[in-house]
Amino acid sequence: MIRSQRTTFNGNFSEEKYQSFLSQLGDGYPKIPFRVAESPVFIPDDLRQKLITAGEEIIKVIKQPNFKSLTQKAIPNNWEVPNENDHPHFLTFDFGLCKNEDDKIVPMLIELQGFPSLYGFQAHLANTYKKAYQLDPNLTPYFNGLTDQRYFDLLKKVIVGSYDAKEVVLMDVDAPNQKTAIDFFVTANKIGVKILSISDIKQEGNKLFYVDGDQKIQIKRIYNRLIFDEVANDEAIFNQGFDPRTELDVEWITHPNWFYRISKYTMPFLSGEFVPETKFLNELNTIPTDLENYVLKPLFSFAGMGVIIDVQPEDIATIKDSENWILQRKVTYEPVVESPNGGVKAEVRLMYLWPDGEEPQLCINLARLSRGKMIGVRYNADFDWVGGTVGLMKTIAP
Repeated sequence: MIRSQRTTFNGNFSEEKYQSFLSQLGDGYPKIPFRVAESPVFIPDDLRQKLITAGEEIIKVIKQPNFKSLTQKAIPNNWEVPNENDHPHFLTFDFGLCKNEDDKIVPMLIELQGFPSLYGFQAHLANTYKKAYQLDPNLTPYFNGLTDQRYFDLLKKVIVGSYDAKEVVLMDVDAPNQKTAIDFFVTANKIGVKILSISDIKQEGNKLFYVDGDQKIQIKRIYNRLIFDEVANDEAIFNQGFDPRTELDVEWITHPNWFYRISKYTMPFLSGEFVPETKFLNELNTIPTDLENYVLKPLFSFAGMGVIIDVQPEDIATIKDSENWILQRKVTYEPVVESPNGGVKAEVRLMYLWPDGEEPQLCINLARLSRGKMIGVRYNADFDWVGGTVGLMKTIAP
């Protein structure tokens, strides 16, 4: 971590400043229901470069001509959506910060998704940290020399494209009441799209509409924030609006199939310095004798649900659908962030935008701090200096 920034931050930190930061962060927005950490993560130049390299290696695999055939079985039959496009518009790669054999901090891949993350909120979060704590103005959450203006111009280009912004909607099940609703509102404020729940959308033939005042507006694009895993046991929700799995005259940003293609399912196809050994459970020739060094993950789950950390042979023996599980070598997080009362583990999410007709571009990041067994709110409920945050780096000209 950037030692000088950490020393200065901790020396100036107070609970009063943290509460002021939270107040500024939420000003004008719905209450934030998840924990936001006391501090950003200060990412040094060498770690930034390792993160960039690690991401580039993954993208090489995703861009392989045979990637779709490799990942076709990733999509559950009852959740496949027609009219899939050539590539996702969003890529997010989660890396745990660990130590290698040379005692250097390195990123290790934990998970990846072809699905949008908090692309609006992370910019707002970084700016609020800098303002509330009076941090060095040359610190940035962006890669590739992006600024706030250039970043949101690119985000609008990807989401809205050539359409009128009113023809593009941000959609989730119950969008205004989602845990990530603040991201929806920041995004809507920046790029002008409408926030809609699925029940706000009506289908006529193969076209979708919403009503705004006395206008009925056809939806040309959906910025999709609906995760099928969250509604898998309640498909009746589609009766309130429309079923995304039907043939529709609408563009998806990004298409729902990419949520499955680029996911834990992709991990066994990756290798390299920054990727832990990962195998499909049904392709194991023998069960490792050192199971304590592995973690068992279901392919189709969300936010860490169903993950078995302390794997026992009987755990594997009782699994009936072994093709839907992976066995992954454990990654040991290093407590790299110094807090006033001990080290804290960290994870960094690289967030890419992939405009049509262009190359994927690394843009911004998300970070999470943890003292629990796993990263995530439910595993860190009783700790401080944990939760969602952002990595800040020295500004480098493009």
